[in-house]
Amino acid sequence: MKMHNNILIVINIFILLFFISVECFGVEYADYVLVKKSKHKIYLLKSGKILKSFHIALGGNPKGAKQKQGDEKTPEGIYFLDYKNERSRYYKSIHISYPNTSDVKRAKKMGVSPGGDIMIHGQKKGWGWLSFISQKFDWTKGCIAVSNKDMDVIWKMVKVGTPIEIRP
Repeated sequence: MKMHNNILIVINIFILLFFISVECFGVEYADYVLVKKSKHKIYLLKSGKILKSFHIALGGNPKGAKQKQGDEKTPEGIYFLDYKNERSRYYKSIHISYPNTSDVKRAKKMGVSPGGDIMIHGQKKGWGWLSFISQKFDWTKGCIAVSNKDMDVIWKMVKVGTPIEIRP
């Protein structure tokens, strides 16, 4: 009986240490974000290993790279997540550094504005309860939308300055 109690004490100590280490060291941060538009997925990676993945909704015209303001396309290329906004019109948002230099040059050649305000965000404020429907089709103006629950995880795991690659 004494041996059994000692084993239980050791197990409880390990459990306690586990929870203390999670609390002290916090969340594992992603060092890279990858979006595969054709799969409707966003991946949070660290050292090339996928930590988490989530289903996404894209711009209403998702095929091809964003060319100009108003085309409802999600950009393609390598950017950075350059700031977070808790007071967004949507449930939290993380800004993508679109347009980059080549996007601006391309748009200038075409004589159009490249657009901007491309974000990863949750659902429109007050409409989060409908994500089980809205996440089944592409509805944004070029942003990357996730459920509010998924946005909470992304928000915690991604720091400002993290690179994001958006592939077709």
